[in-house]
Amino acid sequence: MATIQVLLLKPLKHLGCEGEIVSVKAGYARNYLLPKALVIPLNRSNQRQVEALQKARTLREAKELESAKALAGHVRAIPLTIAVKTGEEGKLFGSVSSSDLCKRFKEEGVELDKSFIRLPHPIKTLGRHAFQMRLHKEIILDLSVEVVSENPIG
Repeated sequence: MATIQVLLLKPLKHLGCEGEIVSVKAGYARNYLLPKALVIPLNRSNQRQVEALQKARTLREAKELESAKALAGHVRAIPLTIAVKTGEEGKLFGSVSSSDLCKRFKEEGVELDKSFIRLPHPIKTLGRHAFQMRLHKEIILDLSVEVVSENPIG
């Protein structure tokens, strides 16, 4: 199969970041990447553009790292307690998922994407449960959430 070398103009999830030179199948480049202006074919005249894109990438990554560090400080300061409805003997109706944790953070004024939260499994019991939050490739937080019953004891 024919492959061609292209220069990425924007970060693409499965290919790389802007300014990188990657090999892709010719049909993928011709039918998808080039019409959407996500890449340009690699040749000698693009060298100046490669340097500019790599400089922009360095600046963007530094800015993302700084914002992730600031966000990590806010996230660590939030006490995580989620009240859930329970039945007899403290059994949960449903489970606590990453979207529930995102809603809790949003109540505290921190806007997060649920893909940042890495739960080992959905939480189905009361008590303290550990999870990870990946804000950046270099910033991974180990946090825990306390799941309590909102039903009165009696």
